[in-house]
Amino acid sequence: MHHDRSPSMARLAAASLAGTAIEFYDFFVYGTAAALVLGPLFFPTFSPLAGTLAAFGTFAVGFVSRPLGSMLFGPIGDRHGRRPVLIASLLLTGVATVAVGFVPTYDSIGIAAPVLLLVLRFAQGLGLGGEWGGAVLLTAEHAPAERRGLWSGFPQVGPAIGFLLANGTMLALSATLSDAEFRSWGWRVPFWGAGLLAGAGLLLRAQLTESPRFQELAEHGERATAPLAEVVRGHWRLVLLTAGGLAVGYAVFYAVTTWSLAYGTERLGVARTTLLGCIMAAVAVMGALTPLAAHLGDRFGRRPLCLVGCVATVVWMFPLVALLCTGEPPLMFLGFLGALLAFITMFAVTSAYLPELFEARVRCTGAALGYNLAGVLGGALTPIVATAMSHGDGPPWGVAAYLAAAALLSLGCFVLLPETRPTADRPDGGRSAVRPLEAGEAAV
Repeated sequence: MHHDRSPSMARLAAASLAGTAIEFYDFFVYGTAAALVLGPLFFPTFSPLAGTLAAFGTFAVGFVSRPLGSMLFGPIGDRHGRRPVLIASLLLTGVATVAVGFVPTYDSIGIAAPVLLLVLRFAQGLGLGGEWGGAVLLTAEHAPAERRGLWSGFPQVGPAIGFLLANGTMLALSATLSDAEFRSWGWRVPFWGAGLLAGAGLLLRAQLTESPRFQELAEHGERATAPLAEVVRGHWRLVLLTAGGLAVGYAVFYAVTTWSLAYGTERLGVARTTLLGCIMAAVAVMGALTPLAAHLGDRFGRRPLCLVGCVATVVWMFPLVALLCTGEPPLMFLGFLGALLAFITMFAVTSAYLPELFEARVRCTGAALGYNLAGVLGGALTPIVATAMSHGDGPPWGVAAYLAAAALLSLGCFVLLPETRPTADRPDGGRSAVRPLEAGEAAV
């Protein structure tokens, strides 16, 4: 059976990975631009600190709109299938990202410039809010139960690839253009490139087949008539606990990839290319180890890895700040790598864990809503809070304390969540409220 299923699973996982990589490229390229150039170009009347905070404010809007994207696209996935969500979300995010590359600066059109940024960033978030749920469900619902964590972990490699693509482009432009050229037009090139990537992603996703679990729901007339209402009414506790549990992952990732980039260049005087190189190297190692962490979730369980990731985060946040403040590339890389390994220990298993927590009829809505609410709690606020907490003299220990506190909050949420890893005697994870992913499994 494995021989028959593995080739199709490999193609499906590759297509899901490619799609999430493109979507997150679109999202990350904005974050890098916000850290490097958007402040002075779109908020020139602000002080440097206030301009950075304002740029991160437009960055945060994308996270705020992500749960709204889950509310928009999730019910489509539960009512009409996972596949349509993948097409529509990629199209929306791609168009919005390309459009950012054409927005005139404040000097050209005044206040309309940051307003347009806000609108397009909001649209980016809407698209990404639908993307994750469709991508991981299509993979998880095709995968054999005993290897579901591994296969559904591949879409979680997509963010690392998207980050490397986005920042690799920025790094190349920073290294080859003068500062004036980069601020004039160079920063726009990665946004324009999103159009080509989106076109390639749409071609890949047009060839995907619908998940067997959704097909069975449709054939038996078991689809939810109002998925969002069912989630709010019957699964609100799961949504809040998963959002709280995953919040620290977002906080850590964006502290490393967005806040530290702004802090290192503006406060420590580290060259932009040097700091980007350190972050990218750490993200590359993280991406390469993601399938291994996902496989460990199949072997030891989803929840134990999430608990380990939270504890590791608490332990590592003060060393992270200390290593960053040295300004030495090898030590900064070590700090970033430790933080990202703690992060991926949790997030590699998330794409199997969240779908297993929710009933199949509302899975696309519930899983995506919990995942993207976590982004608001952790991703939207962290660059703003961390920037505000790091304006004084000396190392920003307040940032480390903030991240450690977030990890403790997430730890408490994971303690309250059940294990869902399928076993021979309990194929649904051993919890009566959890419906199996496979069509033929019976709830225990």
